[in-house]
Amino acid sequence: MAQRDHLRLDWRAPYRALERIRPVAWTCACRATMYELCEGGGRGFIRRTVQLHGRPETHETPRWPINEARATWMALLSGRAR
Repeated sequence: MAQRDHLRLDWRAPYRALERIRPVAWTCACRATMYELCEGGGRGFIRRTVQLHGRPETHETPRWPINEARATWMALLSGRAR
C-alpha cells in the first residue's frame, strides 16, 4: 500500500531491452499488478505488468545503476514508491 508522501515512479512504454536482461526479484503473479526488478549490463529497472480484462499491459521505469534500482525496488515494496 502506498504511503502518503510516496515517490511517483516514471512509468514508460517498454523499449528495446538490454541484451542480457534478467528478472532478479518479482512480486506474485496471482495479483492484478505484478512487478519485476530486472538487471543487466550494470543497469537495472522495474517492470510493471497490469493483468486486467485478458490483456496484460507492461510499463518500465528508466534504467538506473543497479544500486539505485535495488533501492527503488525496496521503496516500491515498502510503499514509499509507486
